[in-house]
Amino acid sequence: MHIKKAILTGGGRATRLFPITATTNKHLLPLAGKPMIFHAIEKVVEAGVTEIFINTNPGDRSLPDFVGDGTHWGITIKYFEQTGGPQGIAHVVKEAEQFIGNDPFVFYLSDNILLGSLSGLFGEFSKGQFDCMLALSEVQDPERFGVPYFDQNGTLVDVVEKPKNPPNNFAVTGIYLYGPGVFFDAFTHIEKSARGEYEISSIHSYLLKQKKRVGYTEVTGWWKDTGKADDLLLANRLLLDTAAKSNAAMKEGVVMGAGVTLGDNVRFTGPVMIGDQCTLANCSLGPYVTIGHGSRIDGVDILDAIVLDRADVSGDFRIEKSILGNDVVMRGKAEKKSPYIVMLGDKSVVQF
Repeated sequence: MHIKKAILTGGGRATRLFPITATTNKHLLPLAGKPMIFHAIEKVVEAGVTEIFINTNPGDRSLPDFVGDGTHWGITIKYFEQTGGPQGIAHVVKEAEQFIGNDPFVFYLSDNILLGSLSGLFGEFSKGQFDCMLALSEVQDPERFGVPYFDQNGTLVDVVEKPKNPPNNFAVTGIYLYGPGVFFDAFTHIEKSARGEYEISSIHSYLLKQKKRVGYTEVTGWWKDTGKADDLLLANRLLLDTAAKSNAAMKEGVVMGAGVTLGDNVRFTGPVMIGDQCTLANCSLGPYVTIGHGSRIDGVDILDAIVLDRADVSGDFRIEKSILGNDVVMRGKAEKKSPYIVMLGDKSVVQF
């Protein structure tokens, strides 16, 4: 039972990341110089998926226009709108039933960043002939996630969404594998939660109570749900570290795009990624900095930050632990020992 189909999330409002996501789809935010959803696509393709179905917000063309039809990865990508407004991520899967049919599939929340491979998870699912396979990860705040419940023998017996008093520190990550027809049958037996959503944990709870074969494994490598700005920056750091170790072109921990203009007194502390057609002068960048295409950085120190395209950051100051949107202008002069920590939406202008 080999999985060839995947459902990826591409919708939602990501209000916890406002103002950045007020104008930019969260799944297109760059991490280590690559749109977030590209990392998810590459993970499932590496594991053997050939067809991907991505949900979008009604009327939103940003993902289809940017990601395309899958030709770049040698696969097929199709898009579908989630009708009836936000009703939970289990409802996202239900909306894709017409594409999945009776085939096994993986459901991947695209804002989950995984450093390890999915091939082992896919292989274990296929070898064990499971109805469902869950990927678990140990976290510091399990009350934010679906949490697995085990009996005294260590057997998985339930999954509860965002419990107030979690019995352990494990979270069910946003990577779920399902056998033929299993999910859609379970969906007909669940109801909306108190917050008005069809919870994915309700699917897994139902399957367990019906004695279906629900397997689980702890994910190898690092996993992160990028729900908050700090999470995005942490994911960016870890992905940059990974790129620095595996990318031979990352000389001294720096990758520069085409047409970059380097002026006087530019200092790098890798890992750093610079987009195409950027202009840099009198600045210190890194560690853990990504600069988008067409940006101008002059006279500023930047570390632990994500800067999107066409930013103009100049003057004499320092920023860190920050996210700057597209076409941001930030100019001024300040003591560099007291860095600015900012999150600026597209086209913001800050002068001081």
